[in-house]
Amino acid sequence: MYRYIDKFIRYLELEKGVSPHTVINYATDLRVFSEFAGDKEPEEIDHLLLRRYLVHLRQLGLAKTSIARRFSALRSFFRFLCQEGYLATNPASGLLTPKLDKKLPSFLSIEQVDKLLSLPARDKLFGLRDSAILETLYSTGIRVSELVGLDIKGVDFIGGSLKVMGKGRKERICPVGEKALDALRRYLAAREEEGIPEKGALFLNKNARRLSTRAIRLIMNKYIHQLALGEKVSPHTLRHSFATHLLDRGADLRSVQELLGHVNLSSTQIYTHITTKRLKTVYDATHPRA
Repeated sequence: MYRYIDKFIRYLELEKGVSPHTVINYATDLRVFSEFAGDKEPEEIDHLLLRRYLVHLRQLGLAKTSIARRFSALRSFFRFLCQEGYLATNPASGLLTPKLDKKLPSFLSIEQVDKLLSLPARDKLFGLRDSAILETLYSTGIRVSELVGLDIKGVDFIGGSLKVMGKGRKERICPVGEKALDALRRYLAAREEEGIPEKGALFLNKNARRLSTRAIRLIMNKYIHQLALGEKVSPHTLRHSFATHLLDRGADLRSVQELLGHVNLSSTQIYTHITTKRLKTVYDATHPRA
């Protein structure tokens, strides 16, 4: 079955423009299933074998999210085989996987964000870089993978926007606030003073190479540790905070969907649960007949 998996992976990379992280996960998940299935060819895979695999994953004690991800890979794989004419029917169609628990994304208060953004030292190059990174993440709500892909030529200082390459290699224009633009100006000016060329990647490491997503997380962890927050915070938390604060201030859901780069409105609607929960808390605490 490996040759079909390789065809599918090439299809994801070349035609669908799926992110490298997703490609690696799908390839790993499909090869694990192939080992479970033994020497069977795709046409020998049936609904019963997939159900046995589901039971096997549950017995391994995998989380519901991990099981759902593995079956998402299988569904996409068998759908591809049907589209390409390798299979007549999809054995994964109609297969029910564990229902995921919906968790509200965590976010920071405006006061917490202000404290976080004030932490980087602005008298050194990398402090200015970190300040620009944090300001940009919160100002635009972009993903870390989108942040590391930013180029200097994609920053429009006059128009106040960034050219972002999102999921599926879909390009979009994101508005960016003046504070973030100012942080970017100061960072790029410091780079110029250091003799680093003003071209190519926007955010660089000490070797003048493009920062990785892992490096961004390490930078974020450094400042979160300084802030001494009890809850778990990640770069994605700034994205959640961005969306929540917009909705709290009266932004409409469709606009927030566009700003976040969500294809489906359902992905954005989870933030309405956060704001509704917040409103209920305020109501219970302040209304005389609550």
